[in-house]
Amino acid sequence: MNVVDWIVLFGTIIFIVVYGTIKTRSSENIEGYLKGDNSMKWWMIGVSIMATQASAVTFLSVPGQAAEDGMRFLQFYFGLPVAMIIISVTMVPIYYKLKVFTAYEYLETRFDLKTRTLAAILFLILRGLSVGITLYAPAIVLSTLLDWPVAVTTLMIGVLVIIYVTIGGTRAVSLTQRQQLAIVMGGMLMAGIYAFTMLPENVSFTDSVNLAGELGKLNLVNLKFDLTDRYNLWSGLIAGTFLFLSYFGTDQSQVARYLGGKSMSESRVGLMFNGLLKIPMQFMILFIGVMVFVFYLFNQAPVFHNQVLKEQAMKTEQAGNISELDRQYNELFVRKQQAVNELVDAIHSDSDVTKAKKTLQAIDQEEKTIRESVKESIAAAVPAAKTQDRDYIFLNFVLNYLPHGIIGLLMAVIFSAAMSSMAGELNALSSTTTVDLYKRSVKKEADPKHYVTASRWFTVLWACIGMLFAMLAGFAENLIQFVNIVGSLFYGTILGIFLTAFYIRFVKGTAVFCAAIVSECVVFACYKFTDIAFLLYNFIGCFVVIFLSIVFQQLFAKNSISE
Repeated sequence: MNVVDWIVLFGTIIFIVVYGTIKTRSSENIEGYLKGDNSMKWWMIGVSIMATQASAVTFLSVPGQAAEDGMRFLQFYFGLPVAMIIISVTMVPIYYKLKVFTAYEYLETRFDLKTRTLAAILFLILRGLSVGITLYAPAIVLSTLLDWPVAVTTLMIGVLVIIYVTIGGTRAVSLTQRQQLAIVMGGMLMAGIYAFTMLPENVSFTDSVNLAGELGKLNLVNLKFDLTDRYNLWSGLIAGTFLFLSYFGTDQSQVARYLGGKSMSESRVGLMFNGLLKIPMQFMILFIGVMVFVFYLFNQAPVFHNQVLKEQAMKTEQAGNISELDRQYNELFVRKQQAVNELVDAIHSDSDVTKAKKTLQAIDQEEKTIRESVKESIAAAVPAAKTQDRDYIFLNFVLNYLPHGIIGLLMAVIFSAAMSSMAGELNALSSTTTVDLYKRSVKKEADPKHYVTASRWFTVLWACIGMLFAMLAGFAENLIQFVNIVGSLFYGTILGIFLTAFYIRFVKGTAVFCAAIVSECVVFACYKFTDIAFLLYNFIGCFVVIFLSIVFQQLFAKNSISE
């Protein structure tokens, strides 16, 4: 990065912080601070929901996911439109009728205080961990750019977000997310265009798509039913629907976005807007990752994408092994280019591509073997290091191949997305802590300004917890999968509580409370002891809560009769 890139990057970040602070500094009551005075229109709600969900993890990790694994991750979102319809019809009217600040207030009305508190605590654990992951993504980028410790860059980003979220609350989050999403989508489109324009002149857009398809990267739909497969049509439609029902219907970071709507109809349209646009948006980001994959067919990719970690390993006794593997990798790329050109020629001549494809696939397997050996050497050299480098694929492409100014814009994309998502999460954490725990069970009567002040301090507290987690945690999975795994461990149970509340009227609080505790134990057992795809945890957790709630209620009812 040069001076122009730094000006673009920090100019964008400073503008967002100052804009959010100035525009929303007048919030002095809890209604305005937590719900934005119910002033949001449908398109603002839709943009805010999309921006909160699309963190820096999305724009760092998803292109790398597509480059390595193809576009099958898109199936994860196939249940989203179904979930948006169900939420709009069932959940939104209830929340508006009760005029709640958080989704968990409803649970006390329907069940009791302990059930409300349990659901709120499960959400706080889930979202508190997610804040750390959201923050970790841009922190490692800035750490790579500046060669600073991750702890320092984590602190920098966290403090910037704290400034405007603590001052402006929900309105600050919603207002700044418009600019952030515009920057994000514009920057990502530009990256995709540049990836294509830097291909050889004899490779057209159609050729690049054909290349990706022949090499298995356009694997959009998998009809095979497999409980151990994370991404197929059935996990997307069934488990994905349950995940999104929980995420958008019971997760305060999303519920807060549409509770601030001008009316119930505005909130419903905003949700449907998100449901219709999220899949095309995710398709675009995945396709950009595929274009980066095609670009690296003609331009040599690094043997290990985390260059900072590789440089650390090169200062150890493993340097000789890594250098030798690097040499083998470079020699292999000469053969790879020849095989790629043969495949392009076969596509141009409409002849059989089988032979050229098999040759290229064999070379690709050799590449993977070398890369795995490099990872093993790096792990031996730096024992505590994370050798999964998928999250660095897109970052390397941006830093090494895009023109200056555009690099700064793409870095601003990553930081804007992180700040947007983290702001929404912190706002949800502080509102849940304030309304569901502090105001309900600790200090029930106080001046409205006291609760605004308390919410601001809770924002700072959760930001500090998120920063601490980001500094200490090492994420073994690639980031986008880690986010979804964390969500799947808790969302099913939370959704089960809400669905029981909505549809099984005879079940009481104690029964659903006990069922929720058992459900969490079952989900964690699935994670620890089975190979079941994590998306299915959402269905399992939800089903266990509903089923056991009914069973426990019958048992409790019989015991009370016998007594």
